[in-house]
Amino acid sequence: MSKNNKALVLDAFDTLFNQRDYAAAARFWSPDYIQHSAHIAPGREGLFDLIRSTPDTLRYEHGVTLAEGDYVMVHGRFSGTGRPSAWIAVDILRIENGQLAEHWDVLQDEATSANSVSGLPMFGTVFPA
Repeated sequence: MSKNNKALVLDAFDTLFNQRDYAAAARFWSPDYIQHSAHIAPGREGLFDLIRSTPDTLRYEHGVTLAEGDYVMVHGRFSGTGRPSAWIAVDILRIENGQLAEHWDVLQDEATSANSVSGLPMFGTVFPA
């Protein structure tokens, strides 16, 4: 079940954030979707409206993905948002009846090599250009 939930979340994120196929994305997100993010308006339409308002250059890349029971956590990068730096995110999703039912996130601006105290990139193996 956890493996299926991981694939569900990754397919959903690619469909909405990269393909911007809102009709297809609607099948992944529950009509009763609960949004806990401070950056996104309530419900599925709040998320879809946010993505509609972002530049066409928006790109989502996923990294480590963990699942336990009905929950999936994915570490990812949102770039091309029109912001000075990409967002590095940990998204936590609860799956119910084969759909994304609830969401929390933790967001942070991506550090460059010049402002990384650790000297390591926050996502992947190289710093952003």
